[in-house]
Amino acid sequence: MSSMTIEEVSTAPRMRAADRRELILEAATAVFGAKTYVGTTTDEVARAAGVSQPYVVRLFGTKEKLFISVIERAYGRLLDEFRRALPGDAEGRSERMGTAYTGLLVERGMLSVIANSTALGGEPEIGRVARAGFSEIWRFVREDAGFSAEETRAFMAQGMLINTIVGLRLTGDYGTETAATEVLDTCFVDSVEKARNLMPEAGEPW
Repeated sequence: MSSMTIEEVSTAPRMRAADRRELILEAATAVFGAKTYVGTTTDEVARAAGVSQPYVVRLFGTKEKLFISVIERAYGRLLDEFRRALPGDAEGRSERMGTAYTGLLVERGMLSVIANSTALGGEPEIGRVARAGFSEIWRFVREDAGFSAEETRAFMAQGMLINTIVGLRLTGDYGTETAATEVLDTCFVDSVEKARNLMPEAGEPW
């Protein structure tokens, strides 16, 4: 991830406000994805983005508001990828959408922040946003993609299992630990090596 000091961010003539915001959201996604909402500070996000902590606060306000922006962005990205994958024959829709989901691994933390958001239903504002995001995904799979309720359950359960693999950083145990090897082979039938290359390992900060 490229870094930029706050001085460079504030004076770079070619960097729009939206680009500065996206820079911080990418960094926040990686850090929140690795350390969870509770374990992350805005100072860590600022360091990962290469900006100052006051700049992050000025742009987003509180850590809670920053995390809400992160999960809204993550759910939005997921829906966009599903929409792009949907056109085509009905028989291949599940495979195309599954590929779209695992394609989000290219951005560190993306799947992990979605998983983390589902554990924060007791937080008044975060929980509200997370429930809305989850419900929108379910409705899309059921109504737009035309999955049955059982197909939707199985599809989303597979996604949650992939989130677990990413969150546990099982990729380092592949080939040496039976359960880790089997679950990775099961979830990434034809692309396990590609998926492993995109996942963080246990020793990486994020």
